[in-house]
Amino acid sequence: MVIRYHIMSDFTLNILGCGSATPSLRHLPACQVIDYRGNLMMVDCGEGAQLSMRRMGLKFSRLGHIFISHLHGDHCLGLPGLLSTLSLQQKGGAVTVHTFAEGAELFSRMMDFFCRDRTFSLKFNILDPKKRQVALETAGITVESFPLSHRVPCVGFLFREKPKPRHLRGDMAKFYEIPVSQLQAIRGGADFVTPDGRVVPNSHLTTAADPSVSYAYCSDTVFNPALADVVRGVDLLYHEATYADDCAHKARERFHSTASEAARIASAAEVHRLLLGHFSKAYNNESRHLAEARAIFPATDIANEGLRLNL
Repeated sequence: MVIRYHIMSDFTLNILGCGSATPSLRHLPACQVIDYRGNLMMVDCGEGAQLSMRRMGLKFSRLGHIFISHLHGDHCLGLPGLLSTLSLQQKGGAVTVHTFAEGAELFSRMMDFFCRDRTFSLKFNILDPKKRQVALETAGITVESFPLSHRVPCVGFLFREKPKPRHLRGDMAKFYEIPVSQLQAIRGGADFVTPDGRVVPNSHLTTAADPSVSYAYCSDTVFNPALADVVRGVDLLYHEATYADDCAHKARERFHSTASEAARIASAAEVHRLLLGHFSKAYNNESRHLAEARAIFPATDIANEGLRLNL
């Protein structure tokens, strides 16, 4: 018998917007929401984020952290409207915006002007775009920022679930009459010492823990092979693919990537899955992006508004 301790919610990625700088009838500006055990974390906040949250059934009351990759409008101009909506919805508690010092100053002034009487505490966590750093750490997950190569200071985000406890074998716990007070330590890997001094190895008492989940967000960036080491082995990599190969020259000029370049990063990093996004309005569909990426890295999919992925 194995006792499994299940968490009510999983690690779920929700795509609210996956277009590039100019909105189109097909795509909204960059915005994602990660639902981790019922707690929502937003990554970038393009215009219309609050409406997209409603459409996807995401609760404003659960949103606690917003991570801004850089200060281009398509990644952050939805923030004042979203924060105002949170206050109108009587959200309590705190909301922490993870951004650069310039962003904190800018959005703090805007919110003091447009939404002075907030129902929640607005906090800012200052990121350094030039180095890797832990932006957030909770009991179950860490969020790390890392530099990207764009026309302005820009960072990506790496979400890593912490190791999960091992599964306790109920039959062995009963056989050895293990006190309840020691069960947590044993799920954490400890051996059990019987009253007469015998050591029972943890491997006899538990089975392997469920695998932890990891997710990396890379937008916006020019092709940079060094990223492979940063995102190595993640379960899901979201990498910008503003252009297909027909516009590779524009990608280089504007510090963006093509779909095939994103696939090269995924392949070199040996990630499990690749999700392309941040598409230029110049394309009527992303079939070319998908074909060019899958020729290099078959486990590639296309982002779209309303997409929900359970990792």
